Amino acid sequence: MLRTGARVLDDGDREELLALCARDPVANVFVAGRVEAHGLDPRRVGGEVWGHGRPGSLEAACWSGANLVPVEAGEDALDSFAARARSQGRRCSSILGAAPAALGLWDRLSPSWGRAREVRERQPLLVLDGPAAVEPDPLVRRSLEEDLDVLVPACVAMFTEEVGYSPVAADGGRAYRARVGELVRAGRSFVRLDAGEGDELHPVLEPRAARRVAYKAELGAVSSTAVQVQGVFVDPRLRGLGLAAPGTAAVAALARERSRVAVSLYVNDFNTAAVAAYRRAGFREVGTLATVLF
Repeated sequence: MLRTGARVLDDGDREELLALCARDPVANVFVAGRVEAHGLDPRRVGGEVWGHGRPGSLEAACWSGANLVPVEAGEDALDSFAARARSQGRRCSSILGAAPAALGLWDRLSPSWGRAREVRERQPLLVLDGPAAVEPDPLVRRSLEEDLDVLVPACVAMFTEEVGYSPVAADGGRAYRARVGELVRAGRSFVRLDAGEGDELHPVLEPRAARRVAYKAELGAVSSTAVQVQGVFVDPRLRGLGLAAPGTAAVAALARERSRVAVSLYVNDFNTAAVAAYRRAGFREVGTLATVLF
């Protein structure tokens, strides 16, 4: 294998890959978390991880699954990852990663893959590595399976608003509901339930009696050193009431109950309300990601 060629990594590369991810544990939390949990066998991990560099001298990596996610990739590595991706044809729904690498990979692939549906060139990567700057919302808690009937529609609404299409497929949404259920059972889903439309926002309403998801979020990626908050959603009828900052502060506090990990998230730069809410909660910018959507 030529040094410049991308190779599929296996479990023998696990420790070297995790050391590579540790160069920037916040930016690389998705790949690190998958590998820590499942190793590098594609049947277990849900995708391939490509490496650039010989065994013992791993210089960069790229997750290849539903997304393409470059890790610590410079120009030579991007050349080799793009060559492998071109040879397979597009199998992913997005390219995501540190902005120079994600956009550089797309520059190399766009002539053969055609136009993207959307390119989000600047997504600030934020981290909260200490106490929040606002009081966490005491009504935000880990989701329960009994919440699924109201939680799943909120997840669908958030996904559709953020990505531009519904995640509900031809199966009527069964697969998506199952995925939301997996996050709930793993303790990675968080929710605040309040009274439904036509009622006043009730600060002490019992969760079992509540009929509306006022706020929700998930941990989309979890490693031993960092977590990434995703899917933050406030019911549109409740926006402007100040739920996002204390809600996300509560998620951060709950995520750090068991381990003092860095809590991160990324946000579209054009979503100025969300950026302001996260900054109000105490998150600081540590980098810039980019996403190419197909």
